[in-house]
Amino acid sequence: MPPSLLYLSNFEPARCSRRYNLELKCAGRNHSPQTCRKKVEMIIRKKVTILGSGSAGLTAAIYAARADLEPLVIQGLQAGGQLTITTDVENFPGFPNGIQGPELMEEMHKQAERFGTQFIYDNAESVDLSRRPFVVKTSSDEVHTDTLLICTGASAKLLGLEAENKLMGHGVSACATCDGFFFKDKTVFVVGGGDTAMEEAMFLTRFATSVTLIHRRDQFRASKIMVDRARDNAKIQWLLNCVIDEINDVEKGYVTGIKVRNIKTGEVKEMPADGVFIAIGHQPNTDLFKGQLDMDENDYLVTDGVKTKIEGVFAAGDVMDPHYRQAVTAAGAGCKAALEAQWFLEQQEAAEKKTAQAGTAAGATKE
Repeated sequence: MPPSLLYLSNFEPARCSRRYNLELKCAGRNHSPQTCRKKVEMIIRKKVTILGSGSAGLTAAIYAARADLEPLVIQGLQAGGQLTITTDVENFPGFPNGIQGPELMEEMHKQAERFGTQFIYDNAESVDLSRRPFVVKTSSDEVHTDTLLICTGASAKLLGLEAENKLMGHGVSACATCDGFFFKDKTVFVVGGGDTAMEEAMFLTRFATSVTLIHRRDQFRASKIMVDRARDNAKIQWLLNCVIDEINDVEKGYVTGIKVRNIKTGEVKEMPADGVFIAIGHQPNTDLFKGQLDMDENDYLVTDGVKTKIEGVFAAGDVMDPHYRQAVTAAGAGCKAALEAQWFLEQQEAAEKKTAQAGTAAGATKE
């Protein structure tokens, strides 16, 4: 994909427009595009644009590309989504021996590219859904698109420790359902006080020999029934009024222990650990759509299936799914979004054709 700003030196606007489906606008005053040496702003025109390149976005791209819609994927800052920070993936169909998260996303990317998907390696900075075609601006491109598929995902909230990012996938995790299997007969800690933390802790008792829940208060945001269930599980231990100050050992490349501080007494102690699961919630990546699309109290997009309240705008994956948050469910939703976009475009084209035919018939009658 060419840069959005070109200088017109030996530049052929007609040829470039045909190749990239672009509209050229001269940024200088009183200059023609053929002679202007000022900056030229190019508008990319697409039928289908996909925001996000995780499991949902790439699956949508595969389906849209196979429908000959030539989709454009704006990858975002974390190309590949959360699976790029996951090591072994053993619950995605088709890989009996498992697959590394980054490898899975690379294969999906290649598959989408094979069928004609185009990619922009940038982040969407603004989106205007007030009219069609919708307008998406990145740091260097402006995209006008007939349909928009929002697959921007959600980001796990972390504690802010340096070791979290460095040991993510090597003992640190934000998904017990994804990674719990790898902690058989291990000692693990879960951080959080909501329903998610209780669910994660109970799920991990299926594998780990010891599960300790750490929470900074002695009261929980979790519902009473979830707290009661966790307390009734003999394998779960509790460290309340405590926070993790440090996760060891970055130099070794895997988790060996944690440093826990009691926020009331100030006491600090080190404890051996094989895994640390951060369960303090997820933040859907929906800031771009505030004031334009409906969201729930936690800022997840509200949809009817994969349809948003705006015709031609669809959402799939973790950005609209606070419950499952799995690669395979995101992929399924991405498939649905692409099919809905295809059907929407077909209906629009049929309606335009019918209107044009009616106009032709009316003109013939007048003559």
